[in-house]
Amino acid sequence: MSDKLVIVMANTDPRNGEELGAPIFQATVAAAMDYEVDVICTATSGRLMKKGVAESLVVKEGSPKSVYDFIKDAHEAGVKFYCCSPNLDLFDMDKDDLIPECDGIVGGAHLIEQVMEEDCKVMTY
Repeated sequence: MSDKLVIVMANTDPRNGEELGAPIFQATVAAAMDYEVDVICTATSGRLMKKGVAESLVVKEGSPKSVYDFIKDAHEAGVKFYCCSPNLDLFDMDKDDLIPECDGIVGGAHLIEQVMEEDCKVMTY
């Protein structure tokens, strides 16, 4: 059995809050089960790594918790969040614009290496 889970958020659109709950929640649960968990935010979901974006989003209208609160909970449980490098240019960001819970910037080769060289499972959203 694999000890690592990689969640790729590529098609998850921050403009549709209910899409954000499942991948972040499942990452938190996996980390609580002592799995190593990486969440790679790429394409549109890369916006979540920019300061101020996740703070203004909710999974469900009227919820007291923002998407950023869920990200902080996941990170506290041990989930590592990464921003895909093309997102910096796509969303006019630099390293200083990233939330503190973003553990780094990765390129396409990082994901390929994770999948091909490590014993891990991959979930894509």
